[in-house]
Amino acid sequence: MDLLKLYGTQQNAETQQKRLDMMKGAFAGFFGDAEGACFISAPGRTEIAGNHTDHNRGRVLAASVDLDTVALARLNGTDTVNLISDALDAPVHCDLTVSGPVQAEAGTSAALIRGMAAGLKNLGYKAGGFDAYVTSNVASGCGLSSSAAFEVMLGKTFSVLFNADALPAQSNASVAQWAENNYFMKPCGLMDQMASSVGGMVTIDFGETPALVEKIEYDFAEKGFCACVVSCGGEHTNLTGEYASIPTEMKQVARLLGGETLRDVEDRIETSIPMLKNKVPDRAILRALHFADENRRVEKLVACLKQDDLCGFLDGIIESGESSWKLLQNLYVACSQNQEMPLALEMSRRFLKGRGAWRVHGGGFAGTILAFVRLSDLSGYTAYMESVFGQGAVKPLYLRPLGAVRL
Repeated sequence: MDLLKLYGTQQNAETQQKRLDMMKGAFAGFFGDAEGACFISAPGRTEIAGNHTDHNRGRVLAASVDLDTVALARLNGTDTVNLISDALDAPVHCDLTVSGPVQAEAGTSAALIRGMAAGLKNLGYKAGGFDAYVTSNVASGCGLSSSAAFEVMLGKTFSVLFNADALPAQSNASVAQWAENNYFMKPCGLMDQMASSVGGMVTIDFGETPALVEKIEYDFAEKGFCACVVSCGGEHTNLTGEYASIPTEMKQVARLLGGETLRDVEDRIETSIPMLKNKVPDRAILRALHFADENRRVEKLVACLKQDDLCGFLDGIIESGESSWKLLQNLYVACSQNQEMPLALEMSRRFLKGRGAWRVHGGGFAGTILAFVRLSDLSGYTAYMESVFGQGAVKPLYLRPLGAVRL
């Protein structure tokens, strides 16, 4: 595998090669010589548009990035997965002969291993024991979906080691979502896993079965722009209820209008406001309106990229962020005196107005924003944002053209 293609620059490729060499040494220290082991890489993702639409079968625009979770893995001839990770305090030993979710494992890596194995077996694929050393530079809480990258890495590892790499990328993503929902016990949509598994910049229509995935070719660097995320800080713990309220409220509206998800009724949301008022919370109505607007906005943004209308694209990104702020309302954490994400967005507006774009990134509430910045402005924007949010808060991203791969 050409590391330059995955990581964008010669310097990054050389850094990654050193990382792989380090992993061989670490693997040998835990499991013996790395002979016969293989490298598996699954990228983090950036959400470009489609904020909180996937769980109601909406449209999204996303891309895989150069930050990834990498495993060096080898069959061990048992039914136990032994996993060592630089992100975990202790080794994980997961006995796959134990069937079904284990309540005590909820929220742990063992739950995801068990869930991925079970999901693959449900589809008729094989899954068994392996030893692996894992490292990730998709930092937890940075909005680039470290959990999806880990899940997709596991699926790709099972595919390579036990199934001659026959697992389709979309199936890997679907199993990953299922494992997170049913074993890790966290509600989530499918965008993160799909973007990580399929790779490249993709528009995904979850209203189709299976989801319709289309790759979009566009070179922002050629146009003099860079996508980057800004880590705003904020408290990430105990936010599951905040995230879960969004699909819950959206589906309340859908059910009142006779559908299962908002995708079933999106054309009737606005005209139904008089009927919805006082039957669901006003916030639920606003969130449903965001869904309908954002769904159409994704189509518009894809058209702008295909037509090389960069100005129209940047305007659409700003509109997406405003909708999340005002209608979706996923920028504030209840009972917190700080408002890091609104502050970061307002600072970005003041710096980038007329020459860039900014929006909430990912789930919201705490974490990161996404900005499209002129390369000529990147150093100034970085210094401006890091003066408030700390050194290293701004991370330029290379949009990786490939999803989960064997290196």
